[in-house]
Amino acid sequence: MTIAGINLVGVLLGAIAGFAFGAIYYTLLSKHWLDAIGKSEEDVKGRSAGPFVTSFVSLLVMGSVLAWHFDQQGSEGMSSVGAIGPAVILWLGFVVTSMATNNAFQGAKVKLTVLDSAHWLGVLVVQALIIARF
Repeated sequence: MTIAGINLVGVLLGAIAGFAFGAIYYTLLSKHWLDAIGKSEEDVKGRSAGPFVTSFVSLLVMGSVLAWHFDQQGSEGMSSVGAIGPAVILWLGFVVTSMATNNAFQGAKVKLTVLDSAHWLGVLVVQALIIARF
């Protein structure tokens, strides 16, 4: 199903895959992430589902914008590998710059910016690979 050039199935599958990527990424790097935010495992246990819902909705929005961008660039029939370049450029231009600025003003460790930015790079690449297939 496509609306305004955006394949909703591709966006949904991309969001699911991006969410799974994040779960694996932060599970593997949880100790580094906890150190970067200055918290312990006990501090973050028992959190509400709110951040996970927010994350999934954000992934849907991100995937929709990525799909829209591909459509606007006339990238129909683009290979999955060809989708990686635009995803990386969008990541660098919008995600890294915003995250670095916000974290700098909050006094967060550079390690947090690196960890979180790398996560979003992975998410955008995963989403681009999937969306390009639809």
